[in-house]
Amino acid sequence: MLPQTDRLALRPITLDDLDTVFRLDSDPDVMRYIIPPRTYEGAREYVEEILTNYERFPGLGRWAIIEKSTGAFVGVQVLKHLETSGHIEVGYRYFPAYWGRGFATEMTRAVLRYGFGELGLQQIVGVTSPENLASQHVLGKCGLRFQHMAEFYGGPVRFYTLNAADFLSETPR
Repeated sequence: MLPQTDRLALRPITLDDLDTVFRLDSDPDVMRYIIPPRTYEGAREYVEEILTNYERFPGLGRWAIIEKSTGAFVGVQVLKHLETSGHIEVGYRYFPAYWGRGFATEMTRAVLRYGFGELGLQQIVGVTSPENLASQHVLGKCGLRFQHMAEFYGGPVRFYTLNAADFLSETPR
């Protein structure tokens, strides 16, 4: 079962979400630190890749974040392979209307619990643009620690890690 919190739930992304994913991924504010905004065709390819990867990598993925009280699709949460590095990466993006509500921290903690508890992962990493202070703050609040600068997604990123033993020993159950 995918993680959820009191306010948020994850569900698989489907082709029916294409227009919403396009709106999210074509918003320059959302994508400022991630990748260039997507075209509609790019969003379609992205959703098709997501669907393929659900089968290729059971338990991992990119999921729709749903606000339980409204049913609104508020963003995308990821727990996936970090390019070809061998690392599993946690990440997220939200529509700007949902920024500043603590959603990113809340759902990232739930996904970390899922990754370490349900999937038995030994380490989860996060990467952010050096300029993305908000995401760096979220990763730190969730227990990930900055290790070094690295190169992913075509440019320099701040590379964070969290080990299962550290997370499970510090997290109330």
